[in-house]
Amino acid sequence: MPSDAHPATEVLTRSRWRARSEQHRARVEDLIGPYLRARREGRRHPVIDFLFTYYSSRPAHIRRWHPGFGVVLRDADEYLGLRGYRRTDDGVDVDPSYLRRRAGAVGAASALLRATASRPARLGCFGLHEWAMVYRTDDTRHEIPLRLGSAGTDAVVEQMPLRCTHFDAFRFFTPPARGLNESELTRADQLTHEQPGCLHATMDLYRACFTLAPLIPSDLTLDCFELALRARELDMRASPYDLRDLGYEPVPVETPAGRAQYAREQAAITDDGAVLRAAVAQRCTELLSCCDNG
Repeated sequence: MPSDAHPATEVLTRSRWRARSEQHRARVEDLIGPYLRARREGRRHPVIDFLFTYYSSRPAHIRRWHPGFGVVLRDADEYLGLRGYRRTDDGVDVDPSYLRRRAGAVGAASALLRATASRPARLGCFGLHEWAMVYRTDDTRHEIPLRLGSAGTDAVVEQMPLRCTHFDAFRFFTPPARGLNESELTRADQLTHEQPGCLHATMDLYRACFTLAPLIPSDLTLDCFELALRARELDMRASPYDLRDLGYEPVPVETPAGRAQYAREQAAITDDGAVLRAAVAQRCTELLSCCDNG
């Protein structure tokens, strides 16, 4: 065995890891199987596409099962062609040298996760970031009609406060909308503003997992993807777009009842996100500990 080998937490026979891999693929099928088939036919989806296009992810990222760092797979030569894996006397696992090369990315993810978790959730944004992205412009981000039209959409932005805390949403605001936000956000101060009530901060848990693959086990990645899908659906149901033809009933945040509904659904996603954020952060801590002890 190579001298820099780590003690495995699990050694899985081929039958065991293949069973886990198949269970994973079945869960992906349940979640987005019809979407993936439509995507292969070239059809676009304004809600789900975001989780692949914006995050520069591919369906293969979510469909492929990884055991995570510290698990040895017996009779798994097919993994040797994938980034980060190596052969050992016991089987195939993620190479500790790969972890060391990715330690900076693990540390950055850990810092952002912990900074986000350290703050109370703010639930008063009502998803207006999507409205701010089309404020006073005819250049909408989707080829879908606006529920209230351009003038009605602009009026909502002008009548309600913009409280966005997520830079990667704020950077897509139209120039007139940026000055209406309560804070001018920059990439440099992301650690200062990120908070757990933000739907996009919750969706970013999926990005944290797949960008650290194969160090993160795929069951955790898929948990984060499933929650990101819920968050994205609320994100777009509360947006100014009319998505009823796709089966998404709007959350009309321009009304008191709509804002109350949004806050309830946002709070439920926030609670689930807190659990997953803690799990991903703990996994990052364990990975960094392996780097320190390697």
